[in-house]
Amino acid sequence: MAVSMRVMSAGDGYKYLLRTVAAADGDRSLSTPLTRYYNAESTPPGRWLGAGVAALGSGQIIEGDQVSEAQLQLLVGMGRDPITGKPLGRAYPEYQPVAERIAERVAALDPALGPVSRAEAIAAIEAEEGERGRRRAVAGYDCTFSIPKSASVLWAVADAGTQALIAQAHHAAVAEVVAFMEREVVATRTGATARNGAVAQADVTGLIATAFDHYNSRGGDPHLHTHVVISNKVQTVLDGKWRSLDGRPMHAATVALPELHEAVFADHLTRMFGVEWEAREKGRDRNPTWAVVGVPGGGLVAEFSIRSRHIDAETDRLIDRYVQEHGRRPSRATIMKLRAQATLSTRPEKDVHSLADLTADWRARAGQVLGADATSWARLVTANEEPLLLRADDVPLDVIASIGAAVVEAVGEKRSTWRRWNLTAEAARQTMGYRFASTEDREAVVGLVADAAEAASLRLTPPELASSPAMFRRTDGTSVFRPRHSTVFSSEELLAAENRLLDRSRTTTGPTPTTSPRSSTTALLGPPLTPPGPGEQGKPHASSPGSSPKPAAPRAPNSGEPSTSDATSSKPAPMHSSTPPSPSSRAGQGRSAPSRSRRVRRPRGGARRAPWPRTVIATASPTHPRSDPQRRATRRRSTRSAPPPHCGPLPAPHRCRHLSLGPTDQRLAGSGSEPDQIGLSSL
Repeated sequence: MAVSMRVMSAGDGYKYLLRTVAAADGDRSLSTPLTRYYNAESTPPGRWLGAGVAALGSGQIIEGDQVSEAQLQLLVGMGRDPITGKPLGRAYPEYQPVAERIAERVAALDPALGPVSRAEAIAAIEAEEGERGRRRAVAGYDCTFSIPKSASVLWAVADAGTQALIAQAHHAAVAEVVAFMEREVVATRTGATARNGAVAQADVTGLIATAFDHYNSRGGDPHLHTHVVISNKVQTVLDGKWRSLDGRPMHAATVALPELHEAVFADHLTRMFGVEWEAREKGRDRNPTWAVVGVPGGGLVAEFSIRSRHIDAETDRLIDRYVQEHGRRPSRATIMKLRAQATLSTRPEKDVHSLADLTADWRARAGQVLGADATSWARLVTANEEPLLLRADDVPLDVIASIGAAVVEAVGEKRSTWRRWNLTAEAARQTMGYRFASTEDREAVVGLVADAAEAASLRLTPPELASSPAMFRRTDGTSVFRPRHSTVFSSEELLAAENRLLDRSRTTTGPTPTTSPRSSTTALLGPPLTPPGPGEQGKPHASSPGSSPKPAAPRAPNSGEPSTSDATSSKPAPMHSSTPPSPSSRAGQGRSAPSRSRRVRRPRGGARRAPWPRTVIATASPTHPRSDPQRRATRRRSTRSAPPPHCGPLPAPHRCRHLSLGPTDQRLAGSGSEPDQIGLSSL
């Protein structure tokens, strides 16, 4: 991921900033001055970034100035002006620890409670407060901007001049993405406090941020990245008051910022060196990555990806454990969480070295893989002709519309609903293959594609029913009482697929039999067994060797029994015969007339229901005695294993009614595979 974000609290987050982020991800003792640490390890100090720094210290700070430890303590640790020390709005709120909240609630319990009731109440309070956890005030956000691995490798082994130009392209991309955040993302909230916060979203003058460059990963591999620590304090344009940053759009935009930063950096590097870019697959459940053409991914990039290999191995282990526990493969969102868990669990301690020492080691390792001088190889990769660059008006509108339709289709494959930031992220991916002459041209084209994707989507959020006054409207005409880019979209195809699945889920009827229930029973089980009459004990079965079938006696009409036209009858087998008949020998026999000495048992009610694939016999036979255990066992085996005769032979699993599902239906049904048919049979 090119951009990641971490929330920093006012207490522990500030200490983490001084101990690791400001010290190249090392583990600096807080007793060591930061300036001494920078001088010892040749690590560049932090610098101020963002348009909001102009309001600090009456304009004494400008972008690019060096950040001191005292300034970080005042701004991030205390929420004050880093120059004058004045409070920037309200102080950070302090929240009670969990133990204090539990003690207050326990003290407020009714003294009349008995020992058992009091113990139960205390246990419930401890469980509730433990689940809530301790709330901490937000001091800022740590956003990490990383360049692609192939570019980091090229930067690591190149000469000093090429290294400086690649770092310059990275810094320019970071600054332009931060400026994009100031225009489209950051805001604050004003007005009366409601359930979901203040009622109006107000614009701010800009961000107050500090940037810290890091050279390597925790595994010692080249990994050029920058930590941009954004302060939670912002100044409102409307009245000039200092307020807190609205965190909702910050979290929502993290899906689009990595794609935009990668595309902007690729444009800068192409304009400098004329390099080309290609998409490389990263495996299942991961988006392709873009790499510099000429940097071998299987050799050189793999050599400098020790940290990634450790994370991939741990992620695979977590996925395998998830499959064993849940019986299915996790979703893409769950895999991202598992990968984040693997990143933290495999995080080693980082040894901080100077850039000169790191570069010497990297060039030696690259030379062994390439079999040549690494610096000369990097010079060949960066020596290219002048590239062909595009302006925003070079892209026709019909191409914009077609890309917008592709964006909707791609987003719809992953989500059932989406917002503007999801479309912006996919638009940046779809246009990554184009190289633009400026960042403004890229932002314009990505915005046009996102607009086309919104037009091709189905809007689910209802429109504003009342118009707001001009003072409560943004420059684009939207109301400040509705958060920017909060409209939810879907598509006609997804809603149609959901309707089809809902209709099929309400289908509870089974397949219609083509034969009568009684003949189906006879075909499955054969004729029923009847108790032996007087003098019939020990006689052979009608189908046994040496016996001949006898026609059944005709039945009187309207007697409630089946006629001879339903099936041919044979003499029933003795109940205690030494050689019981097999199911195959009874399959072709007819039904014999009941004995007049027995009371005919009539069926009660209709057909019984049973879950598929168990076949339910619709009608009970009037001559099946319940006292025959052999007959009951034969009947039980037949009803559980025999397929319905009207369906014919069925392959496993049983399918009686075939319904075709499209890809959208399969995705909504939550199927990991892609079956072409499903069986819906509920008898």
